[in-house]
Amino acid sequence: MKKPRLLIIVLFQNLGEENPWYAQSPAPPLPGILLAGMTPDIVEVQVLHEMVRPIDYATDAEFIAISFMDYLAPHAYEVAARFRALGKVVVGGGKFASTFPDEVSLHFDSILVGEAQGIWPEMVRDMVAGTLKPRYTAGPAPSLEDIPPPRYDLVESKYEVPVVTETSRGCPHPCTYCQLNIRRMPYRTRPVEDVIRDLTNSSGLPWHKRKMAMILDNNLGGDMAHAKAVLREVAKLKFWAVGVQFSIECLRDREFVELLSKARARMAFIGLESLNEKSLQGVRKNQNKVEEFKEVFNELHKRGILTFAGYMFALEGDTREYYETLCEKLDEVGVAVILPSIAIPLYGTPWHRQVAAEGRLTDTNLAHYEGDHLVFRHPHLTEEQVHNAYRHVNQEFFSWRSILRRWLRLIRMQRVQESVPQFLLKVLLFTGIYFKLSVFQKHHAEVRVLSRAPGMPTIAKPRMRIAEETRIALDGEGTFAGQRLF
Repeated sequence: MKKPRLLIIVLFQNLGEENPWYAQSPAPPLPGILLAGMTPDIVEVQVLHEMVRPIDYATDAEFIAISFMDYLAPHAYEVAARFRALGKVVVGGGKFASTFPDEVSLHFDSILVGEAQGIWPEMVRDMVAGTLKPRYTAGPAPSLEDIPPPRYDLVESKYEVPVVTETSRGCPHPCTYCQLNIRRMPYRTRPVEDVIRDLTNSSGLPWHKRKMAMILDNNLGGDMAHAKAVLREVAKLKFWAVGVQFSIECLRDREFVELLSKARARMAFIGLESLNEKSLQGVRKNQNKVEEFKEVFNELHKRGILTFAGYMFALEGDTREYYETLCEKLDEVGVAVILPSIAIPLYGTPWHRQVAAEGRLTDTNLAHYEGDHLVFRHPHLTEEQVHNAYRHVNQEFFSWRSILRRWLRLIRMQRVQESVPQFLLKVLLFTGIYFKLSVFQKHHAEVRVLSRAPGMPTIAKPRMRIAEETRIALDGEGTFAGQRLF
């Protein structure tokens, strides 16, 4: 008999244009293909990433699974409603659904609360049998052992780096703005052999797409002994380039830095967040020490590891005087590429609770909690001052003059630690990654930041508003680049 079809959709964002170029990532989010790998062989499974192609409402799939984050919830509700009107069975999941299940369950035939391993196969079997329950709840901190490998064969060809996996979940740090601290989970690691199995489960891909990978942990170095064990094994795979993410204090460990180099890490995403110690302390990001940034960034760059750093405007300790010299300070610490955004007290986080309790929330439209809007009253800055600083830094940092000057400085820092052909490949990949990230961010700045009038926030449709601390009212569209496990 013909198997029923299941379409897994990983929502991305609705930016008012079809597949905006600057929003596309070279690597897919993990949730969709990981969920597909867990799916029992009683359905024909497909995966659609909204990041690279529009949703197919004409699909012949009987079952639809939607994975989404908080700012995408309004969009998810609209997508679910449209599919349900077509007679499809629609289930939902993700971090937001797991954190606020009562709100989310109103819009789906069923939702998955918590992590999918161990419970998703049961949900699929019930879908097929017609016995689907309204809610499936995973236990607290389920084991990360024996999770099936992601289905890289289902990744769209537009993605240049389809091989993505994770070695751990969670983060040991209590940063008050972080979604992981809405309801803290213990930091957990996966067996090293399972990670390596994932990274080598790519035989069906074109040969060049098997030579690069992304490790999408929130913090690779949360358990340093485990991280080092993983990197030693990854080094044996002889990738051309590996992307990683970790918190900056990991770079105090010289062995960790050397192992990153041996594993051919070519890009490291780091939560820089601020060059203002008071602002860092205000959100309990105490692991970041501004005086260390220049040295640790230089150590990575010398080894051909590009620094891609998240940076937040409008943290509570920021002042007008601080912004006046911010461009010079960013240049001084030597970060290669930044991912700038306006700080958001994400719904449900400790920082959100603080700002709400002080009566400083000025915008409760969930669609605006995407990093381009200021949604609270800052203690020291006007909205115009924040947006002007955001515009100015984007304009200066991503000018072609600045991009080329940083590239020349980075190239001069490269050290030959391998054969000449391997060194040339390293420099070529380092350069390619640098310009791709820089041009993406430059385009985002031009389209989403610099195209707006000075001091004016970006425009989004104001359809969904946060009601009370524990309630959501339907209406709106959300935007952002991240995804977490279904």
